[in-house]
Amino acid sequence: MKFRSAADASSGGPFLDGQLLVAMPGMPDQRFARAVIYVCAHSGDGAMGIMINKRARKVTLPELLSQLDLVEAGSSGKLPGRIAAMRVLNGGPVDTQRGFVLHSPDYHSETATLAVDDEVSLTATVDILKAIVEGGGPHQAILALGYAGWQPGQLESEIQNNGWLTCPADSGLLFDDDLNGKYVRALGKLGIDPAMLVSDAGHG
Repeated sequence: MKFRSAADASSGGPFLDGQLLVAMPGMPDQRFARAVIYVCAHSGDGAMGIMINKRARKVTLPELLSQLDLVEAGSSGKLPGRIAAMRVLNGGPVDTQRGFVLHSPDYHSETATLAVDDEVSLTATVDILKAIVEGGGPHQAILALGYAGWQPGQLESEIQNNGWLTCPADSGLLFDDDLNGKYVRALGKLGIDPAMLVSDAGHG
């Protein structure tokens, strides 16, 4: 898959690359209930993002690394602490067998890395996992299986219909391990108390 960032888009903006989508309480698609999604690419061709606050079921990072033949089965105790502690996230319902790594910009592959902005990049090849296991790779990273995708105009329509709020992302929220707290923290960046949200909020 070739991702296209807003910088490449020829149609008009504004685009949401590097922003967070925060699900409203009335989100009709339960797969995205209380979801926080980091938008990796948004253009006139559609949008793509990674959900950053939901854990993938039935798989751990050591198991995934073993399936990819990057470590031996049962070797989780031998992995570096920061690797063993990494969770595998549910990135979204599209291409769920494929891994996507959001990471700090200190790792870059000329052929496989999309620089979303100055602080965050996206790489979707096994090479970055190999680099991490070997003690290299990016200083900060999260791994997700699958992604969320939107057809042209679809995300704009969902935002207009009060499906999503948008706010700036920050590396602290993006990369930390407090998955359960990310939804409330993202709303807090907008000055919103979740208890004050109603599912049928209209446009003012």
